Amino acid sequence: MTYKEIIGKIKPELEKTFHFLEEELQKIKTGRASISLIENIQVDCFGQKCPLKQLSTISLATTRQIIVQPWDRSYIEPIEKSIERAGLGINPVVDKDTIRLSFPQLTEDYRRDLLRVISGKMEDAKKTVRHWREEAWREIQEKFKEKEIREDDKFRGKDELQDLVDEYNKKIEEVADRKKKEVTTV
Repeated sequence: MTYKEIIGKIKPELEKTFHFLEEELQKIKTGRASISLIENIQVDCFGQKCPLKQLSTISLATTRQIIVQPWDRSYIEPIEKSIERAGLGINPVVDKDTIRLSFPQLTEDYRRDLLRVISGKMEDAKKTVRHWREEAWREIQEKFKEKEIREDDKFRGKDELQDLVDEYNKKIEEVADRKKKEVTTV
């Protein structure tokens, strides 16, 4: 096994870590309406659970309001109940054949709390990246001790591994910084 194969094994794990962080950050309410906040809410409709996006059209009316238009009028009540139970802190308002969701403006204290949460999630993602770096480095060193990897390749592997880790840490910081900016400018 070469050092490149060892590094290649952790790349999917780093990618999963990054995508998990992105999904977690999308769930954070910023006072700005985002379809991703509600599109996967499970709605109990006719004894089956379906994501909201399969039962309705979801659109943004303004930066603080989402409109849900069920494809069938009989979906309105189950959708309304599911949104209330989702724990978003938003009360759906039924208006004939549509459901309106209005997001309140953020208070300064809540913004600070959100920034702390975002920083915590970013640090958790970086910690996971460090874990995978340590795993790969440990394996590279073991292969060197077993004489399966030359000393030059061991140090090349260390450099390439660090480059990969730096790349993912930069991506993590960028996505977290975007969310922090969103929280502070809404």
